[in-house]
Amino acid sequence: MKNNTGFSRRDFLQRLSALSAGVSSLPLAGYAGTELYQGEYGRIQSLVNNSTGLGQPGRKLGIALVGLGSYSTHRLAPALQQTQYCRLAGVVTGTPSKATEWMQKYNIPKENVYDYKTFDRIADNKDIDVVYVVLPNSMHAEYVIRAAKAGKHVICEKPMAIMPKECQDMIDACKKANRQLAVGYRLHYEPFTKEVMRLGQEKVFGPVKFMESSDAFRIGDPTQWRMKKAMAGGGPLMDVGIYAVQGARYVTGEEPISVTAQFSPKTEPEKFKEVEETLFWQFQFPSGAVCNSTTSYTAGVERLYASCQNGWFELSPAFGYGPLKGRTSKGPIDQPVVNHQAVHMDGVCKDLIDGKQLPNHITGEEGLRDVRLLQAIYRAAETGRKIELKS
Repeated sequence: MKNNTGFSRRDFLQRLSALSAGVSSLPLAGYAGTELYQGEYGRIQSLVNNSTGLGQPGRKLGIALVGLGSYSTHRLAPALQQTQYCRLAGVVTGTPSKATEWMQKYNIPKENVYDYKTFDRIADNKDIDVVYVVLPNSMHAEYVIRAAKAGKHVICEKPMAIMPKECQDMIDACKKANRQLAVGYRLHYEPFTKEVMRLGQEKVFGPVKFMESSDAFRIGDPTQWRMKKAMAGGGPLMDVGIYAVQGARYVTGEEPISVTAQFSPKTEPEKFKEVEETLFWQFQFPSGAVCNSTTSYTAGVERLYASCQNGWFELSPAFGYGPLKGRTSKGPIDQPVVNHQAVHMDGVCKDLIDGKQLPNHITGEEGLRDVRLLQAIYRAAETGRKIELKS
């Protein structure tokens, strides 16, 4: 049977299969600009969008939040009330009382509410286009893979997973399902952050010579999952430390070539039985730039500073939910204040609606790079050795 495009289902599947094989052989960098992408991929993606409703003008993509903890409750759900291209369509929770509360508060139909046992039934729900995994780090891989198998695009909170192997499994599952995977790099859409990316990568003040990129806070409840190594994968490095890693990378636009690191002595050993309390590390970059970083659960710092050949710039606060503030050696950084989560989810969903490949800097491949670096920092601290990093 043929539809009004003159394209049969068999034609569609054959071309999609051939295209997937061709695309998989292309290098990731520059993929979206290839003739293959612009030509056959564009036509087939348009058909995919039309068949799923993604390409309908004015339609908002339905997002289901998996895990209704603090971030979903206080950040993502409110942000979804401000988005242009997506909406809160469903939730996944193991707590019945939360399910009832969210259904009432956000007018979510009962059929769009799942628990962790019924999650896979989401495959049959056409009202949900994107699954946003907001669970403890150790659970990311399982639910990203299950969401991909259910035929949904996925956003996964960071860090993407605990170990690189899990990240690769997540990437592979999404590619096999022909679904796209984004990581929750909200700051990549935030105006102050985008400006320091520009200042550093375009060498506005000359080459970056050295940086400080640090993120730390005093943690509260010592029984929470972030303090359990099996669930978090580590302590502050696996929580806010990833922001410091990202900051150094996106200011330079480079990948570090080596790292050294040191654990601090534990001042509260009973509290930090399973995870580190404070961790310091030092990156070296191909250009010669160096970066000193700190992350901790015992005291606060939130700063991204770059000293360049002809000046300097910084954000402080640099990584929190805002408003961020910045200045340079020539004066204040003036940028609009936005809802980080709203612009991030809108950016992802606008690309999905338009049938575009997500930008490399927010995909699973970017998440994998970060997790490799996190694990390298741990190895450097554990061994006391300088770890050489592969590009």
